[in-house]
Amino acid sequence: MAENINIWYYVGMIGRIKGKIVFIGDKFLIVDTGGVGYKVFVNNETIIEGKLNNETSLWTYTSVRENAIDLYGFLEMESLSFFELLLDVSGIGPKSAISILNIAPIETLAKAIATGDTSYLNKVSGIGRKTAEKIVLELRDKLSAWKGENIESLKDEGDVIEALKALGYSPSEARNALKKVSPETTGTNNRVKEALRLLNTRT
Repeated sequence: MAENINIWYYVGMIGRIKGKIVFIGDKFLIVDTGGVGYKVFVNNETIIEGKLNNETSLWTYTSVRENAIDLYGFLEMESLSFFELLLDVSGIGPKSAISILNIAPIETLAKAIATGDTSYLNKVSGIGRKTAEKIVLELRDKLSAWKGENIESLKDEGDVIEALKALGYSPSEARNALKKVSPETTGTNNRVKEALRLLNTRT
């Protein structure tokens, strides 16, 4: 019994993992570290960035349940912090939190939550009304620094993503392309055109 407690304590202390990607799944990576392959659940952005047999370094969150220990990994500490913030919302578990991170860039999610824009969350992400309201209610004050942002920028980003999805691109492809569009490019049509150019010139 004491041995089991020590193992669980050790695994719970994992905060970062660095190693070679030996397998890429639909929602996870297998990262080989010192001969041990760790299954790490990740968001779509990390899947896209991951290359088989390449080295990766991920900030991790350890989810300990009665019958399982799961690792969730993130390329940036900011993503991990936002993930942990979502876990503070009652009813939101690790799998739901990482799905929410797949919806839109963190900055966009934070702005929407801070401004109480549940309609934006529903439209772009497919989050249910009750869940969206709960997220806003429990996290709005914690994200108050974003309240000064222009809500119109949220609607513009949503329109761009929807336009790219209508053209056949996946939500993750649309979001990643939008991230690379220069802030100086304004207007939905111009941002869609620039995102398309980036998508068509990717290697």
